Amino acid sequence: MISIQTERLTLIPLDHSLLECWFKFGRNALELNLQLNPNVFQLEVFYENEMQHALEHYWIPMTKKFPFDFMWYTNWEIILTNKSCSIGGIGFSGMPDDQGSTEIGYAIDPKYRGNGYAKEAVKGMIDWAFQDLDLQFIRAETPCENLGSQSVLLANQFQQVGRKTIYCPEALDVFTWERHR
Repeated sequence: MISIQTERLTLIPLDHSLLECWFKFGRNALELNLQLNPNVFQLEVFYENEMQHALEHYWIPMTKKFPFDFMWYTNWEIILTNKSCSIGGIGFSGMPDDQGSTEIGYAIDPKYRGNGYAKEAVKGMIDWAFQDLDLQFIRAETPCENLGSQSVLLANQFQQVGRKTIYCPEALDVFTWERHR
């Protein structure tokens, strides 16, 4: 099984069968399948809805379509190694596009925030992704009020490059970010 090991974390990409398990039977079944200790996520509604939408409408179909490159199209479980439990998820929007870019997104269970885990996970993913020589830069978006997520990006050498409004379905102002090779 593919994984990324950082100082305190193990990042594991979910293949198509693991995503199907999560979708059909829930996170408890996924954690059991990965032999993890259970952890009930308490994500905010926006992030929970975004994760559920990605699971059904992006991760499952894209990992089926790209079984050999699924790592670019899935959620990677962020596992706190010493507790053997999942504390969040992280992933990319796909393989590098024609401009040599992809987008990164992540979420950490609130009870584990403020410990540098997101910063560490983002660094691990960036180091892994930049092994692909076609990747020239990584994009990200953060809600304008999410100072914690912005600090994670700044700590990983992202630069704020803009601001826009997205609709998901409510209007949400976000900063846009880039990290170049």
